[in-house]
Amino acid sequence: MVNVCFYFQVHQPFRIRKYSIFDIENNHDYFNEKNILKLNNEAILRKVSNKCYLPANKIMLKLLENHPEFKISYSITGTALEQFEKYYPEVIESFQKLIDTKRVELLSETYYHSLSYLYSKKEFLDQINMHSKKINKLFNIKPQVFRNTELIYNNEIAKFIENLNYKAILAEGWENYLNNRSPNVIYSPIGCNRIRLLLKNYKLSDDIAFRFSNKNWKEYPLTIEKYVSWINSVKGNCINLFMDYETLGEHQWEDTGIFEFIEKLPKELLKNKNNDFKTPSEIAKLKPQDVLDIPSICSWADSERDVSAWLGNKMQQEAITRLYTLEKLIKGSNNKQLLEKWRKLQTSDHFYYMCTKWFNDGDVHKYFNPYESPYDAYIAFMNVLDDVESSLKKEEVVRGAEKE
Repeated sequence: MVNVCFYFQVHQPFRIRKYSIFDIENNHDYFNEKNILKLNNEAILRKVSNKCYLPANKIMLKLLENHPEFKISYSITGTALEQFEKYYPEVIESFQKLIDTKRVELLSETYYHSLSYLYSKKEFLDQINMHSKKINKLFNIKPQVFRNTELIYNNEIAKFIENLNYKAILAEGWENYLNNRSPNVIYSPIGCNRIRLLLKNYKLSDDIAFRFSNKNWKEYPLTIEKYVSWINSVKGNCINLFMDYETLGEHQWEDTGIFEFIEKLPKELLKNKNNDFKTPSEIAKLKPQDVLDIPSICSWADSERDVSAWLGNKMQQEAITRLYTLEKLIKGSNNKQLLEKWRKLQTSDHFYYMCTKWFNDGDVHKYFNPYESPYDAYIAFMNVLDDVESSLKKEEVVRGAEKE
């Protein structure tokens, strides 16, 4: 039996506006909330909601109603949830309707879609707890499976997450560490006892996420019959199809036929009586086939599957190092507004916009990027940090005066 596990990432950052040197100490509004630019956060959220989240959720609800076997899962970042609440609460209502079917699972992750594990374990844990509280508040669910930002993973992260009593963790099913083994079975992370490792079948996932509308792809057009035949030929007991939710309607526009493809998929898959759908926590109940050792950090990004998309150049490294050196001062200030801003600055997208690599799949780095160049993204970010540090110094002076 092949169990198909659908997982979608839902994320929108609080993008930083073009914050200039003249704004420092004069303007503490860092994020592109107002209609200063075409790519302001509210406009982007509404655009993606109308093209993806709302129509996709409508289709998913229909599929759940028509196919009792169908199940799906999501992780929704705290930054996305905050913007839904602020700009478009109908989107949260549409997710709540999906949750009400009892066949939709929500996963845990860092609230701010951050790289915090690499720089501060304490902050990483704080953000996991923040995210769980938010999910419980909005959807009355306690997540049982963890998905780290951009599927960033290694053995150490698996052990950390196991100690938080999660049932499973997600990672990329990349050949470089599988050593001729299959991504289509369950693994135990080395050094762990209880937690299970679910690996993305990146070929079948990316056929939808990246290649679906590519007319230069040798398999174009991707018909539903062809795709299901590939799934039916897979050896293993689970096929994990992990992708950004924005694939549906935003990355792959409606006129590509992506919605019709997804709408037909469950019925075609279920024609094979050996196929079924499961959520990640249900997949985690399957018996692990082997122990997997992944000592180095990996992710689902780009052809390298590492963290170079966010940390590959000196601008990125300088920006994120300086950001996390402020942690002790920020948390010691007891300034909740400044703490919230600092955490929004941790979102991985800010460092993604500073990326200078050239990829075959490089267009994904331009997705709703408000900057003309990586250097512009770096300058805006560092100017913001200058203002944050200035605010911290002023607070120290005020506290010193109060003590006197």
